[in-house]
Amino acid sequence: MVKVAVVEGDGIGHEVVPVARDILAAVRPDFEFFDVEVGYGLWERTGCACGEETMAELRSADAILFGAITTPPDPDYRSAVLQIRHDLDLYANVRPIQGGDVDIVIVRENTEGLYSGIEWTEPDRACTVRVVTRRGSERVARYACTLAKSRRHLTVGNKANVLKSDCLFVEVCMAEAARANVPCTARYIDALCLDVLMHPDRYDVIVTTNIFGDILSDAAAYLVGGLGMLPSANIGERHALFEPVHGSAPDIAGQNIANPIAAIRSAAMLLRHVGDPASAAAVEGGGPPGGGCGHPDPRPRRHCRNPGVRGGGAP
Repeated sequence: MVKVAVVEGDGIGHEVVPVARDILAAVRPDFEFFDVEVGYGLWERTGCACGEETMAELRSADAILFGAITTPPDPDYRSAVLQIRHDLDLYANVRPIQGGDVDIVIVRENTEGLYSGIEWTEPDRACTVRVVTRRGSERVARYACTLAKSRRHLTVGNKANVLKSDCLFVEVCMAEAARANVPCTARYIDALCLDVLMHPDRYDVIVTTNIFGDILSDAAAYLVGGLGMLPSANIGERHALFEPVHGSAPDIAGQNIANPIAAIRSAAMLLRHVGDPASAAAVEGGGPPGGGCGHPDPRPRRHCRNPGVRGGGAP
């Protein structure tokens, strides 16, 4: 039996996650679901957005279906999303950009970089440490190469002309690609962002560091209808979490107008992860295994708004 932890989070997470959960339950009635509370709402009540007891619950799951978390601009608030990624060692964040003729997979290193969590503030300055390690780079590069082997090409997004820490990342990624016999090219991230939007057909699998992957995938969402369309997977050696890329969208929360497609597609990624590609294809195609009804219309209906257009996506 597959145990799935369900985290609605904040804002529209309470609206889109139940839809994805119901679909999972329909195609896999053998799944065991249990709810876990995480997020800003919990922090407001208890002073802790994600405590050790909560982490123990998440560790007990075979997979985690996650919604969206509100992160306030409060120096005392620790991002629950970044904490979970770090504590469960979810080192690879996989964001497919797919729709129409676009078929790109962005793989970002998920535990280091500028989201390492090493930060401090002083009266006249604030500092964040950018961490890039050989181990962290090797494992995300290997994961990206595994995806690229069954596709065409790997691109390494970087800013090694300015950031010396990116020199290590590029070196490791190029070496792993050569070892895996995967064609590989390194591109500076600013030029890459523009070229992906202008010529998406040139790209297949892109691997990059944490914040660059966050920004690149959010920008690339333009190609397929916006942040409300993008699913993602956070993959580790022992744990996996699946979440829409969009944020908690507090401006439309509670109105039952949020588009659940990204959450549904994240549920499909969960199904593939647990070894059920047939059910995943049925979810993506809108029908039972072996009898799909075509892909869901990505255009939001009059009553169904794309979340994340204002306020950005998940970190």
